[in-house]
Amino acid sequence: MAEGTKILIIDDDQTLVNALKLYLSKVGYQVLMASNGLEGLQVLYSERPDLVLLDIMMPKLDGWEVCKRIREMSDVPVIMLTARDQETDRVMGLKMGADDYIAKPFSLKELEARLEAVLRRTRLPPPVRGRILYCDDYLSIDSERWEVRRGGELVDLTPTELRLLLVLAENSGRVMTHQQLLEQVWGSEYVDETDYTKLFIWRLRQKIEPDPTNPRYILTERGLGYRFAKNSPNGPRPD
Repeated sequence: MAEGTKILIIDDDQTLVNALKLYLSKVGYQVLMASNGLEGLQVLYSERPDLVLLDIMMPKLDGWEVCKRIREMSDVPVIMLTARDQETDRVMGLKMGADDYIAKPFSLKELEARLEAVLRRTRLPPPVRGRILYCDDYLSIDSERWEVRRGGELVDLTPTELRLLLVLAENSGRVMTHQQLLEQVWGSEYVDETDYTKLFIWRLRQKIEPDPTNPRYILTERGLGYRFAKNSPNGPRPD
């Protein structure tokens, strides 16, 4: 998976960046570097990397703003890489569009495993049972074309958001537990990370629901997980 894959590291800690470049290059990644947020966006635009490792505390543009701008122009996977390990920072990063969050200090093996997991989610083909998983006068989900439309307009979803929606829609009417979703979308190494399902469900609702505070499609089954319900405008309220 690593061979030829471009990783962009945006971090002002040059010692760390050099160490990451040395390690990741040895396992086959092509490593691009930027020492601040503005430079990082320029490299992203010109080089089109396969994944971004993004620090939060940086000069010129911090990681929050960089992540926001990345999501305005690209669905490239983003892993937040930072010394800040507070729960609020993690939630904020994932809500703003990051795919994963690793707190410093970390082991290089852990980082490599996270890189592989995020790239695997991006590249694996989606579950397909027929071309149109769901279609009504408002929402359509096409599993062959990897397309979701809301009111006829194409919805911009990240690969992880799309995979999560496809799994839910493919199992329409069934309750999918946090653990089932984590294993099928993120991988077995994430089965205890229930914050990921909660935050990515929140992100999906913002993008596909007519009223995200009173969801019609992605319903919460309290204490269990989530269910994709066809034409159910009066389902349970979200967490």
